[in-house]
Amino acid sequence: MAGPTADLFADDALQQPQKREQIGEQSYLLRGYALPWIECLLPELRRVLAQSPFRQMVTPGGFTMSAALSSCGELGWSTDATGYRYTAIDPRNQQPWPALPDALRQLAVQAATEAGFSGFAPDACLINRYVPGARMSLHQDKNERCYSAPVVSVSLGLPAIFLFGGHERSDKTQKVSLFHGDVVVWGGVDRLRFHGVMPVKEGVHPIMGPQRINLTFRTAG
Repeated sequence: MAGPTADLFADDALQQPQKREQIGEQSYLLRGYALPWIECLLPELRRVLAQSPFRQMVTPGGFTMSAALSSCGELGWSTDATGYRYTAIDPRNQQPWPALPDALRQLAVQAATEAGFSGFAPDACLINRYVPGARMSLHQDKNERCYSAPVVSVSLGLPAIFLFGGHERSDKTQKVSLFHGDVVVWGGVDRLRFHGVMPVKEGVHPIMGPQRINLTFRTAG
């Protein structure tokens, strides 16, 4: 993470009204839902990243991803020349990924329930760091063994434009503005919809600094 973590994780927050917006048949944007969790969430995130720091991963096609990644939970996501996969071991240090902190788990479970997906039991949390200019191309989350559980995505820091498409890469995408504390949940008939993130614009968030951090909770195993 850029700069001192104390500066990135200041205590004051920009507040926004909480509301639920439906963006798909079984997809919801929960505006500001994570804001009440920030104070207990950020210290746990610091501990996770101290154990498994961000790294730039390379796709099977040899492309270095612009978003840096880490993970926590029973399984973490990884990519290299041999393909995309979940692993129980962090390939960088050959140690188990950090445990999924209770605060993060509870946030994900309650957000899923709010969106109509009760019983969510995440075993993986992908942590992506976007600096200005970083992006995520359209993709499906399909490395999980089962698609019955939703995906819960938490935005922290700089705003971003989330691209939410259809079940084919060529389908038209809708552009959804995401801000600090917003949570997106999609599952059911929408579980395999293509999605991505447009290049993050220059800026400095008062809490997170010049970056956006995205937490994506999944049931992978």
